[in-house]
Amino acid sequence: MSAQTNLTDNRNLEVNVSPLHGLWALTNRELKKWYKKPFILTMSLVQPFIWLALFGRAMNINAIFTSGSFNIPGLNIPKEIINQISKQIMESTFGTSDYFSFLAVGMLSFIALFTAMFSGMSIVWDRRLGFLGKVLSTPISRGIIPLSKVLSAVVRAIVQASIVLIIAVFLGLDTSHITLFNVLGAFSALFLMVLGFSSLFVMLAIRSTSWETQQAIVNLLNMPLIFASNIIFPAKYMPEWLQPIVYINPISYATDISRQLLLGSPGMASLAFDFLYLGSFALTITIVGIILSWHYLSK
Repeated sequence: MSAQTNLTDNRNLEVNVSPLHGLWALTNRELKKWYKKPFILTMSLVQPFIWLALFGRAMNINAIFTSGSFNIPGLNIPKEIINQISKQIMESTFGTSDYFSFLAVGMLSFIALFTAMFSGMSIVWDRRLGFLGKVLSTPISRGIIPLSKVLSAVVRAIVQASIVLIIAVFLGLDTSHITLFNVLGAFSALFLMVLGFSSLFVMLAIRSTSWETQQAIVNLLNMPLIFASNIIFPAKYMPEWLQPIVYINPISYATDISRQLLLGSPGMASLAFDFLYLGSFALTITIVGIILSWHYLSK
């Protein structure tokens, strides 16, 4: 009887060394920091909400071409014709008749990128607090550690982008092209974009011991990545020296997919090419990040 009891106790003490179990445990740990603190989620949505409610609505570009402001002295142009001209100009420029809708879809990429850029910060704090050393002492593969950071960032980015999309609908987003299939396609693009950028920023944090360094990297790359993309303005109207940068920026392709699917806008490339580019970016950076973690991740 005693031997049987000891055997049962030993079985209960066995450690599950399955890679999926380790990945889930570490990913869930990261997510708990987020969903158990609603204040953090709320604060992460403040900036895109401000952009949507203030910048998006304040930049009422449509009004420039309305009958109230688009008047030629000596000509009495009917209001209907002016409105038609305004609609054609907006559609040829932004791919939609409403600039707010153009910007709102771009904000999905904005919030997803913002979440991805801070994914590497967690490794720095885990190292400073001693948790990373404990994890490295377990049978969990080193490649699982950065991958858990990446997956938690992907989950948070998708949830936050969903909330931003709902807010945009209430603020006046054009919903004529929004279907379940199109939404799933747009969020698949965001998934690939966040997967790639999260892997990149986690990779940059593998050897870092200072959160100030990571913060400096985020601040350095934040604005260039946003403004050297089509989030706020169409790439075809940017300066010629900037356009090549926009066309290699993965954010531009994620945003292009979202606008084609959610707004019915003409794209800067086909959907197939956009997904192929994003998929190649995400797969390459993720693989490189895992390989580097095997070699360089330390206590």
